[in-house]
Amino acid sequence: MEITTQTFKHCDLISVNGRVDSATAPQFARILEAAMDAGRFKLVLDLNELEYMSSAGFRALLAAQRNCKRYNRGEVVLARVPQRIREALELAGFTELFKTFDDPTVAVGNF
Repeated sequence: MEITTQTFKHCDLISVNGRVDSATAPQFARILEAAMDAGRFKLVLDLNELEYMSSAGFRALLAAQRNCKRYNRGEVVLARVPQRIREALELAGFTELFKTFDDPTVAVGNF
């Protein structure tokens, strides 16, 4: 798993490449927490290169969304979600919890 972060004026764009599974989910969660610890609560996750996400990765996403939305500070939005990941999000009932965009530029512009 590779994660790159771009910081913009209003939000952070976090690109995830590879697999988020039980081995890599703690690292994924730490990166999301680090952004929030730095006071960055508006996060765009570009999942275009994501191959797989386990339930541990979904838990990290959910925890980040809860922290970002607390006190109306911000939120986590998803961009370029692959079809397999989108189907897993639907099965888990997460599609109601996350805004999704087809273009990361539009997602960043959302903030």
